[in-house]
Amino acid sequence: MLFVIVLPLAVIIGGQLGLFAGTPPTDLGLHNGMLKAPEPGSMNVVSSYAAQQSGSTTNDIAPIRFDGDATAAFDKLKHIVAAMNGATIVTATPTYLYAQYRTRIMGFVDDVEFVLDAPHQAIQMRSASRIGKSDFGLNRRRLDTVRSRFNS
Repeated sequence: MLFVIVLPLAVIIGGQLGLFAGTPPTDLGLHNGMLKAPEPGSMNVVSSYAAQQSGSTTNDIAPIRFDGDATAAFDKLKHIVAAMNGATIVTATPTYLYAQYRTRIMGFVDDVEFVLDAPHQAIQMRSASRIGKSDFGLNRRRLDTVRSRFNS
């Protein structure tokens, strides 16, 4: 009986201490004009470039579309991300945004990137878990939430 209480408590404490945060990637940003490609067979990443990079429909997500001023659209996106629970903006330039999202209880960290694609009136995006094989759709839901807030 004690094991049933102690083990979950130990896991939660480990999460709060950052034991499940993973290691920040060193290869984020634009490469050949696109964000990092999903690893083949990965189930814990979505990217608006996935179909172009690997033909993957599993990892593909549509970019955010906008009309009008690209700078205003990207500023709006930055405000949306900054206001989201668990989000910390790490890098923000006029055309690139990198944020880390940390889950509250377990402390898992996901790396999320956005890049302004002004000629196509789009904001390209990528969200990936640092550890694990699957994210149970969390990265897709997160980017769908960003898109929904952007369009409202």
